[in-house]
Amino acid sequence: MTIKPKKMIKTLAHLAIVRWTYPSKEVREKGFVFVNTPMGSRLGFESGFLILEVGHGNDCDETLRQEIVSITGTQFLNGQAHEVVDAVIIWWRDGDGDLVDEFVDSLTYLAENGQVWVFTPKVGREGHVEPSDIQDAAPTAGLSQTSTLSIAPDWSATRLVARKSSKR
Repeated sequence: MTIKPKKMIKTLAHLAIVRWTYPSKEVREKGFVFVNTPMGSRLGFESGFLILEVGHGNDCDETLRQEIVSITGTQFLNGQAHEVVDAVIIWWRDGDGDLVDEFVDSLTYLAENGQVWVFTPKVGREGHVEPSDIQDAAPTAGLSQTSTLSIAPDWSATRLVARKSSKR
């Protein structure tokens, strides 16, 4: 017996269990959990976002990059840009330099509620960065780590946000 995809989609949506998307730019809507949500959406990127990209090289995941550009509708800005950005993506490998300096530089153009994503090679890949290196560098630069996810076959992502100043 063959089930037609459209019938299955309608049935699942009717049960409010899951809603299949092909693909979706939204992560949540009215309590539904989306399946096949593009990684760029899972990272919180939205249409119109300006993103500064640092450390792009031949080893970067081009599929992920194109997915993010497709979602935002904008091209990545490079280090010569002098605009306020919604997010910064740092492709970072072991031996790239001083991570604290890179974090401080990334904050220069980051919007108040912006986010910094550090993309690092996974364990066992060339250039792997120990998670403790990011955990140690973030507070020194005034950032807090919020989450880490697997974003591509060879890359992990760590989300950082600016720490809120304490109120007196």
